[in-house]
Amino acid sequence: MPSCCFLIGLGVAPRPPPAALGLLLRRRMASNRAFQLRLNPLTGDSEWLVVDEEEEAPSHHRQLLVATSYLDMLNDTARNRAYRHAIDATVTDPTSRVLDIGAGTGLLSMMAARALAAAGGGEGRGSVSACEAYLPMAKLTRRVFRANGMENKIKVFLKRSDELRVGVELDSRADILVSEILDSELLGEGLIPTLQHAHDMLLVKNPKTVPYRATTYGVLVESTFLWKMHDLHSNEANTEDGVWLTPDGTQNILSVKLQQHAMQCDALADEIRLLSEPFKVFEFDFWKRPDSHRETKIEIKATADGHAHAIISWWVLQLDSAGSIFYSTAPRWVRQSSGVDLPQCANGMKDWCDHWKQCVWFIQGTGAPAMKDQILALRASHDQTIISYQLNMNDEISSRSPKSDHLTLLPERIALYGDKAWRSALIGAVRNAMSGRSSPTCIVADDSVLLAVIVSSLLPSSKVITMFPGLRDKGFNYLRAVADANKFSMDRIEVIGKKASSLTMNDLKDEKINLVVGEPFYHGSEGMLPWQNLRFWNERTLLDPLLSEDAFIMPCKGILRLCAMSLPDLWRSRCSLKDVEGFDHSVVNDTFGACGDLSGEQQGPCLPYYVWQCGYTKKLSLVYSLMDFNFSEPIHSCFGKTKIKFAHDGICHGFAVWIDWVLDEKNSIVISTGPDTGSKECSCLAGLCK
Repeated sequence: MPSCCFLIGLGVAPRPPPAALGLLLRRRMASNRAFQLRLNPLTGDSEWLVVDEEEEAPSHHRQLLVATSYLDMLNDTARNRAYRHAIDATVTDPTSRVLDIGAGTGLLSMMAARALAAAGGGEGRGSVSACEAYLPMAKLTRRVFRANGMENKIKVFLKRSDELRVGVELDSRADILVSEILDSELLGEGLIPTLQHAHDMLLVKNPKTVPYRATTYGVLVESTFLWKMHDLHSNEANTEDGVWLTPDGTQNILSVKLQQHAMQCDALADEIRLLSEPFKVFEFDFWKRPDSHRETKIEIKATADGHAHAIISWWVLQLDSAGSIFYSTAPRWVRQSSGVDLPQCANGMKDWCDHWKQCVWFIQGTGAPAMKDQILALRASHDQTIISYQLNMNDEISSRSPKSDHLTLLPERIALYGDKAWRSALIGAVRNAMSGRSSPTCIVADDSVLLAVIVSSLLPSSKVITMFPGLRDKGFNYLRAVADANKFSMDRIEVIGKKASSLTMNDLKDEKINLVVGEPFYHGSEGMLPWQNLRFWNERTLLDPLLSEDAFIMPCKGILRLCAMSLPDLWRSRCSLKDVEGFDHSVVNDTFGACGDLSGEQQGPCLPYYVWQCGYTKKLSLVYSLMDFNFSEPIHSCFGKTKIKFAHDGICHGFAVWIDWVLDEKNSIVISTGPDTGSKECSCLAGLCK
């Protein structure tokens, strides 16, 4: 069988992480310049970058755009076609004034300009205005317009829509609004406040809009898999290991955030049982000013006996006023099994896409018991950005001001903390490392409250110093709340409010460090590339002068592994663009990190994904080790090279890449984050080929 080489070189200066997209704090400095915050994953430090309107986008700005959903969105043929048909059906008056909010690459603006010209026999007398607040994106918008001869037909404003003023940027109020400011939950990108301002200040009375309406739906499901992602208390009780992250009486002290969590629920078809037919939740009309808050009560008839662990939700867009053009984010198993008549996409079953997923709302505790034909009362509410549910009367309503000792983690982390094998590996490694040490000084170098509790409870005489770089005082307050249940004293625990580089022997009261431990896990830095978790290695290096001669480092080593993969769905969503509904988008391929048809100098993107969330996948090779990171040594540049021999037929679209953490010096306790674990909670990287 043929083989190929896959090379990765790692140094101490990492690339900016895709996770930085989640915290892009942008500040306008001038009309042609903006600041953007970037996180350094190796140190946890952040820095402000200057984005200039006139300059070509530097590589670090392009890397940030690679991890956005723009490319996936533009490869969503069903979405693009639905918008095209709806805009053609709506923009029929050649004198119309069209406003595009959140223009992105300007696709909807160009569709509107083309429809105006067609309505006016080639001489459209109307206008199209587009606003895009993100400077690197706005620069790309102008490039797309120039490539399609649209630069003089559409006005582009580098502003948020609530910064536009009629009589200044806009000549008059717009007759037609086109927009795509929707996330998987529908409201998370600010749909409601954006529409409110637009109706108040930018649109005529009773405007035409594309989309016309959005409707949210839900279904009750039973799923042990989803239950494990939120009910930590019950799952850790089943481990019977004596470590309590959620002791009795404080079950919600460590939990997932009370919100809807975006997931590819098509992948859960074998993991769930439907306990109801789909039910309608809310309708949002784009053509009129929306309310900031609403509540509704829904009576749901159970279709089977079981425990409702979650509500899976999605939405359906009606793009035209006539009700003939729809786009749905419903999972396939709902569309195939439901007896309810749900609106379908105009062109039938749409392809897999990643930019709009379904959402999961976890029902607290062990779930809500249901009996067939029983009527369950559900209360749903929404504010300007979130839709919330209450099925159990004891369920808490989402709170914006959690208690000081309450921690929220992602569902995948909650599942890991309740996993018996995961906990057993950490407990066993810590117990072995502490053997023969009477009163060691231990540093928890990351944000692992699990390790802090394990170390403190296994050896109560130890001195535990927690760095908690992300959790800080909240981590300390949490430990104080669970100390009694885990039989340790807070007198021996200290949260250091310093970076590792600033620690001195005075901070340690002249006691050398005997143990440095980490999962590694850094709160707020989820969604990074595997090697960006080498921050632990950097922290351990900075602590080197403070370590005892026999200090134990856990994990001892990281092993970068990879496996050749067939990833047709992910590949299709990331492939290079040419014609998108009649408009050339090839100029965006480099900036968005497209795959396929790339020049010899361009590389395929490295993107963090849960592999089980990537649609259809197939392993094409065995697992190979690419390089080792020895944490007993100071951090240094590494290089790895290997040959891959394919074990199965198929098209190789890329590689799954992950790190296995070796916890002990005998290499007998290993925690894997790769796809071979059989655990959907473990993450790895999808590195796509050119």
